[in-house]
Amino acid sequence: MASYRTIRTVQTIVAITIIVLAVAVIAYVGRIIFFPNDTNTTSKVDTSETALLSTTADRAVRMTVRGPIVADEDFRSYQIQITPNERVLTTYKGYLGQPIGSVPLGNNIPAYEQLVYALNAAGMMNANELTGDSNDTRGVCATGRLYEFQILNASKTVKSLWTTSCSDSRGSLNVSVDPLVDLLIKQIPTSQTVIGRLWR
Repeated sequence: MASYRTIRTVQTIVAITIIVLAVAVIAYVGRIIFFPNDTNTTSKVDTSETALLSTTADRAVRMTVRGPIVADEDFRSYQIQITPNERVLTTYKGYLGQPIGSVPLGNNIPAYEQLVYALNAAGMMNANELTGDSNDTRGVCATGRLYEFQILNASKTVKSLWTTSCSDSRGSLNVSVDPLVDLLIKQIPTSQTVIGRLWR
């Protein structure tokens, strides 16, 4: 009688274990099929963080700022690109992006490392890129400024996020833009003066 009870108990435990495992497998497979993007979120964030923090020579961070949408003659924008070897501020006029000024400066790996770790701490890439029409920046925030932030690897964009100064066009950047802009502008000592001339 005791052995019968032992066998029944073992059978019950085995059956419950099989049922629990089956439910877990079905839930996992269902999540992959119906929510494929959710399973990749962590790896995407980790990958972009790794790309941001890399200090190899072919890496770069870039900020592009577009001014208000006005006549071609009056339209201005600027770009700051930082690599482990150089820092460059370039200003442009017109929608075709004609360069009107450039401030090239040298850089070094320790300085670049401090910058990218500061950008990472400020949450620069802690968001997912938008897709389709949601990622179309044409015409957004016509009276304000558009800010684009990119991580580059061998001149190819690894990840790009954007936001604007307009409250109704927040874009894909999920953090405050001011600390990021401040960090990048301070990489070029004369940038405030140069940028200030663009929208006088």
